Amino acid sequence: MTRLGWVILTLILFGIAAFASMLSFGSSPEPRRVPRAAPNVEAAGGGLRMPVRGVSAAALRDNWGEARAGGAREHHAIDIMASTGTPVLATAPGTIEKLFDSHDGGHTIYQRSADGGTVYYYAHLAGYRAGLHEGQRLRGGEGIGFVGATGNADAGAPHLHFEVKRMAPGERWWQGTNVNPYPLLAEPDANR
Repeated sequence: MTRLGWVILTLILFGIAAFASMLSFGSSPEPRRVPRAAPNVEAAGGGLRMPVRGVSAAALRDNWGEARAGGAREHHAIDIMASTGTPVLATAPGTIEKLFDSHDGGHTIYQRSADGGTVYYYAHLAGYRAGLHEGQRLRGGEGIGFVGATGNADAGAPHLHFEVKRMAPGERWWQGTNVNPYPLLAEPDANR
């Protein structure tokens, strides 16, 4: 074959490859679920402050209810992706109820709301803010720790695992009923 023939053949193959790259042969993405409301969760204006500095509500993905551990359990939280070391902020006023290191959650913080009816759980932290201690009162937006990948988090995907639990009278920090935090964070006024 001549040199011109090879050039033409190469251009045809590139054209076919370019066309094929525009086609989609996989399944369509899962449809977006309508977020479940979380009644009776304390927060000014109905929403919570974004617990990761610099993350916008538009960047959130509602992964509440997704399968975890090979389908053995459901994810009752929202994962907020950010770089390791990004500041984690108190989502509302309250008190540090428990600083805890666990196999799954790594470095964690349990914060009880000012009215005592809600617990906010922050997990996979790289570390805590210097001087943070149990019993400490917090203002909403105050720095409490840093995004990381401790516990069972993928080291290549640092994030904040953020849970909200509605507490019945007498329930302890690890108890409560999980509610979906996504609608509380995705509201337009939640990023005050």
